[in-house]
Amino acid sequence: MPTFYDPGADAGEASEALRGLAHASRNFENPQDLYGVLGDLLSGIRSLRQVLDQLATAHISNRARAFDDHGNHAVGSTDALAAADELHQAATFIDQAEERLNAAASAASRVAWHDAPATDITPAARWVNVVFMQGEEADEVLDMIDADGPAAALDHLKSWDYGHETTSAAMENGYVYDEPPSEPLEHELREGDYHLAYSHSFNHVALYRLHTIDAEDGLPNESRGLDARPAARRQQRASWFEPANITALKQQRGLGL
Repeated sequence: MPTFYDPGADAGEASEALRGLAHASRNFENPQDLYGVLGDLLSGIRSLRQVLDQLATAHISNRARAFDDHGNHAVGSTDALAAADELHQAATFIDQAEERLNAAASAASRVAWHDAPATDITPAARWVNVVFMQGEEADEVLDMIDADGPAAALDHLKSWDYGHETTSAAMENGYVYDEPPSEPLEHELREGDYHLAYSHSFNHVALYRLHTIDAEDGLPNESRGLDARPAARRQQRASWFEPANITALKQQRGLGL
């Protein structure tokens, strides 16, 4: 049982509870339980967000008592500040996790689970981003388009496609679309499962690949799949590994990253 006053004891109990949940959630005999578990996890992740901020504050407020193993206060104080900064960054990423978990809970709330499985399964298909180049990085490909045509550029960019690894990265970072994003003054070429989009005016090039979900993982009678939100994702291309909303949160908190 939580003590509500002993951080060390409550942290240990939380760790054990999560270990138990990790074991228990390997199999759900009743999928009706999924929504309730998501709701409890959402509550937990909000508490975790608060804990991380409070840990960061504690490192800062107790800097006067911080030393290293050799009794050097300057070094200990610097490390305490570094720990606080890392904790603030972790809290920033928790914000992103909370947003995704909240969206998952919202989608799960609309699912009506039946005892008998569906018999008419239609595979779903989505476009995943293989590579996006802009500025000087795109100049070489745009020059290739001018010299040899867009088909040559499409073949060239296929070398950035690493199959499952590329698909996983796109899904993890949210670069998944019902249809490839399209912008004004942008030219397009579709060849098989690939779609090339480029713009000389905005100096960028992008390649997408059609990814088909296995039939057993598809959705009955429709292709609802992932929440692609093409327009929003298009605005988040500033960094492949860090969405723009995370960068903005870091700047708002003065992390200087």
